[in-house]
Amino acid sequence: MNKLRRYIIFLIGLFINSLGVSFITKANLGTSPISSIPYTLSLGFKFTLGQFTIFFSVFLIVLQILILRKRFQKEQLLQIPVSILFGYFIDLTMNLLYFLNPQIYVLKLISLLFGCVILGFGVYTEVLADVVMLPGEGFVKALSSTIHSDFGITKVCFDGTMTISAAIISFVLFGTLKGVREGTVISALIVGLTARFFGKRLEFLKPVLIPDSTVKTADISNNNKDNSIIVTIGREYGSGGHEIGKLLAQRLGLKFYDNSIITMVSEESGFSKEFVKKHEQAVPNEFLNNILSQFYEYSSKDESPLDRVFDAESKVILELAKKGNCVIAGRCGDYILKDFPNAIHIFIHGSSQEFKEKRVKEVYKIEGKEAIETMKKVDTERAKHYKRYTGGT
Repeated sequence: MNKLRRYIIFLIGLFINSLGVSFITKANLGTSPISSIPYTLSLGFKFTLGQFTIFFSVFLIVLQILILRKRFQKEQLLQIPVSILFGYFIDLTMNLLYFLNPQIYVLKLISLLFGCVILGFGVYTEVLADVVMLPGEGFVKALSSTIHSDFGITKVCFDGTMTISAAIISFVLFGTLKGVREGTVISALIVGLTARFFGKRLEFLKPVLIPDSTVKTADISNNNKDNSIIVTIGREYGSGGHEIGKLLAQRLGLKFYDNSIITMVSEESGFSKEFVKKHEQAVPNEFLNNILSQFYEYSSKDESPLDRVFDAESKVILELAKKGNCVIAGRCGDYILKDFPNAIHIFIHGSSQEFKEKRVKEVYKIEGKEAIETMKKVDTERAKHYKRYTGGT
């Protein structure tokens, strides 16, 4: 019954996807990257956008089989009927939107953005169902697993290749650019972000719609002695939180975990210590990271590097807490262990700006304006990281 429920949700998502593609296409500012080749071909031949979508999807499925060979799972052949249904859904929704033909650029832009939101919700719904990928994402998954590349990067390259190929086809057929415009780029940049938005806001629906989707974890109370102590310490840069945590652990005879967690996370995640150290409590270049990480929304099995680091860190911190009697510095420990018995959460801030500046200069040997800039930078990065993964401040 749960699997049937998943497929029903998937089919609903498939129809929503087709509606989003049609809205974007009707805006006449270009279509989504994955539909760019079928759409461009439909402008020059008698077949419809939906029919060319079916042809192109089958082509991508054949490529998957050639790439994966024996690793191609028979269940993935479901992509064929899914592709046929998706193609017919696209033609159906294009006909339903026969009246939509905006002439003013502002109205075209509104139609485009509305379509991106719909398509983003469709992507969220499909990934939520987690039964079968559409051929485009299936091809990306097959390629990335074969050449051992990152799914998100491969997805970016794939979308770019589809767009460029559609542009070349357009010049060959028409001698000018048709089917690929600014709307293609806009949809590539915001559909994934929209899917992530829905994923975060509607997370509470997943166990309701798909009861077996909730990950079952061991009862943490059974892994933690009633008399053990776990202390998490969040801190401002220069406040002395590290030293206070270390002294507290010494006084109480507890284990202290700070930089040693980096080594554990490196082993758990497979990333180098340098990579973990740089990204475990910071989100470098948040804008570019958000743009790149949105491409992972098309797969339920893949995560961005930053998300993988956080998941590995969460697992490490939970394991340390289960052993009991420890002090853990930073790393969203208060959030990760918010439901943990006997956990005490402390945040340490500097008594004044001057106090923190003095400590940064003395402890980290950073002088003058550089000390102030470093304080601001580290605190800002930690706040962004905490906000991203906990939703709190």
